[in-house]
Amino acid sequence: MIQINTPKARCIMVLGTTSGAGKSWLTTALCRHYARQGLKVAPFKAQNMSNNARVVASENGQGEIGSAQYFQALAAKTVPDVRMNPLLLKPEAETHSQVVLLGQVSADLTALPWRERSSQVWPQIAAALDALCAENDVLVIEGAGSPAEINLHSSDIVNMRIALHCNAACLLVTDIDRGGAFAHLYGTWALLPENERGLIKGFVLNKFRGDAALLAPAPQMLQDLTGIPTVAVLPMWWRHGLPEEDGIFDAHCTITGELVLTVAVIAYPRISNLDEFQLLKNIPGVRLLWARSPAQLADLNINDWVILPGSKNTIGDLIWLRQQGLDAAVVRHAGQGGAVLGICAGLQMLGEALIDPHSVEGNVPGLGLLPLVTMFEKNKIVRHTQATFHDCIAAPALECDSDWVHGEVDVAAPWAALAGVKVSGYEIHQGSTRQHPAMAEAGDLARAVLPGDLAWQNGLGNVMGLYLHGLFEDPSALQALFGGNLKEPVPTLDSVFDGLADYIERHFEPDFLTTFVAGTT
Repeated sequence: MIQINTPKARCIMVLGTTSGAGKSWLTTALCRHYARQGLKVAPFKAQNMSNNARVVASENGQGEIGSAQYFQALAAKTVPDVRMNPLLLKPEAETHSQVVLLGQVSADLTALPWRERSSQVWPQIAAALDALCAENDVLVIEGAGSPAEINLHSSDIVNMRIALHCNAACLLVTDIDRGGAFAHLYGTWALLPENERGLIKGFVLNKFRGDAALLAPAPQMLQDLTGIPTVAVLPMWWRHGLPEEDGIFDAHCTITGELVLTVAVIAYPRISNLDEFQLLKNIPGVRLLWARSPAQLADLNINDWVILPGSKNTIGDLIWLRQQGLDAAVVRHAGQGGAVLGICAGLQMLGEALIDPHSVEGNVPGLGLLPLVTMFEKNKIVRHTQATFHDCIAAPALECDSDWVHGEVDVAAPWAALAGVKVSGYEIHQGSTRQHPAMAEAGDLARAVLPGDLAWQNGLGNVMGLYLHGLFEDPSALQALFGGNLKEPVPTLDSVFDGLADYIERHFEPDFLTTFVAGTT
């Protein structure tokens, strides 16, 4: 076991020369590595910009943080909380983001210009950082973008200001597959003030393809210029299993083994929580397809799935869906008996109408695949949820006639395997959905398959909408839906985290990870 002889956490930080260099997954791997050494570990990222968010503990009950920090906390074997990502920016348009501070939406901060915001939020960020330092042996901190964005340096609250505040030992990682890696490393180092350069303890070359011996003499030349060693060359690894933080980087179709099922996820411009589909990429026989045009749905067969995921701008993405002609393609697939699943905003789109009495997004007709109407509300619902898919065959008759039921309630094919399965997930939505009253009077009833207005199916059962995010991360749901077709256990997030730790332990310089956290590098 590593001994840490400091009065507070040893802070280590992963910086990147660019976005997409590999900061998030390396931070996650380090969290699991040090947790396996018996240390109390927590992740931290001062500010994250992402529409991939999770519901975690906060002083106010429950709040939102970026999904990357949620996964990093799980990798660290600790309970996620809002201090691990005190500031979350959720883009709603090209030049506008919703601001979430310590888990809660802040209208005042959302209205502030970008450069004025940092002075307002720094006290809360520093307090969260100090509190986590006091409670842990190791704090693994992730930077954002590049620390050498000199136009933003004066208002920095996420990179070197954080590193200086907690005297973090920093790694600087670059994506060598893009080319120019040594220039990126040297240029980033050269643009930093001297006191900040001293915090960088190692360079990491990520996504390398080929013979690492061919890199010589560049790493030594770079060390001669900067005094900083290259401590790891990480080979390209397409299928590490961790969700991408910033977008759909792996947009091409992927599959291992014989094709059993294609899952086509509609990739609208403001897609959110796309990370919840990552584990589908790890299941043999499943092809995950990110669809942006009707042509990509044309070859689906009746057994394949179409998923309408979450969105940070439901109305805007529904309009985009129609502009692309994807609305007709989805309706056609459903009309042929194909499986269609809507999650959160996707559920709202599947209904008959979306009503906006507060002029938040506007009134529009839905796709008409479920006899539901959604009413947008001012306040956002953010909460953890556990619920059991209804199973009339196993349930007492009285329960099948309870107040929340509309029509039949047993889960029908192609989702019948979920009947009686208890699942855990989270809700993040602005609006509530109910049976369309006029359609109900006409006999067109949605079939509630989860309590509390969480999920419905159409009469045939092939179309289902649910507010619950995280279905494909729940081990019970994964096993129910896919376990019968697999020769091996369904991969879990925990196995992904262990695989990440194993990977860096193989490819970092011997003993570096030990000396790095012990402060002897």
